[in-house]
Amino acid sequence: MSRVAIVLFNLGGPDAPEAVEPFLFNLFNDKAIIDLPQPLRRLVARLIARRRGGLAREIYAKIGGASPLLANTRAQAAALEAELADLGELRCFVAMRYWKPLTEEAAAAVRRYEPARILLLPLYPQFSTTTTASARRAWQKAAKAAGIAAPTSMVCCYPRQRGFVEAVAALVRPALAEASRSGKPRLLFSAHGLPKRVVMRGDPYQWQVEQSCAAVAAALGQPELDWQICYQSRVGPLEWIGPATDAAIREAGRERRPVVVAPIAFVSEHSETLVELDIEYRALAERSGVPDYRRVPTVSVAESFIAGLAALLRKTLTEGEALRSGEGGRICPAAWKGCPLTEARP
Repeated sequence: MSRVAIVLFNLGGPDAPEAVEPFLFNLFNDKAIIDLPQPLRRLVARLIARRRGGLAREIYAKIGGASPLLANTRAQAAALEAELADLGELRCFVAMRYWKPLTEEAAAAVRRYEPARILLLPLYPQFSTTTTASARRAWQKAAKAAGIAAPTSMVCCYPRQRGFVEAVAALVRPALAEASRSGKPRLLFSAHGLPKRVVMRGDPYQWQVEQSCAAVAAALGQPELDWQICYQSRVGPLEWIGPATDAAIREAGRERRPVVVAPIAFVSEHSETLVELDIEYRALAERSGVPDYRRVPTVSVAESFIAGLAALLRKTLTEGEALRSGEGGRICPAAWKGCPLTEARP
């Protein structure tokens, strides 16, 4: 088979304390995050990065001063290369949106590799205009600047992909069993939040999160399972989708229910799992009277997850569509106009 390049999209994270402010600037200077014209957006992004830099450095200091996201993503890239080794000459590249290796660096590396085909795979199971769509636009711009002409296909989302669902369920099962020693546990699927206005504009992220959670709950095969979807990482004065993870933990504390928290939108460990869930929400659970608090690891390089991603890539390579979901066609109901397959398949 001809040479194939697989580009993995991820958020990125600071690799040192001095990278925190530039990382935040890049994040808030993204039009998908702050929808203001330039140069106003740049000025606002600079102000926010300076104001939040100190607190963010304190957060990263709790996990060694840097984000582990790049190392985790590279491990996933290596696992995918091994899983797809039978395809011949194939290499995975990492394109981070807000810190090194940035999309431009990844595009330049892909250009030097001179692939015959390129496959784009976001490490966001659920599509959002603030993550996957932003990464896609950045890639298109960088690929054009790098002079990349190879046919390119992209998987836009895979919220119900069997390998992903099975990997999450396999990690949840032992946590539920251990927590049940303290009473009937409540399973909280925790996803990164979004401002409500983003969803109201047609972003399908919340709907896709709901699909993932329902699929995992079904895979667990426990008819009496007590589970709930909630959202973490709210910032700023805007109204965010809910319920909030911290509020759900407090409620479980009032009911003296053990809690199992499963990240459902994150596939790698980073500050929002290692600090927010493991440290801050654990402390909140203790203060709130939760008798047992357990956090489920992210799927990372779980065998079924990597095999599921590989299956998606094989199918994408065979079918050759420029844009597809993990199930082939559009899965989002028509109301979700932010679905990228709206433009591909009206």
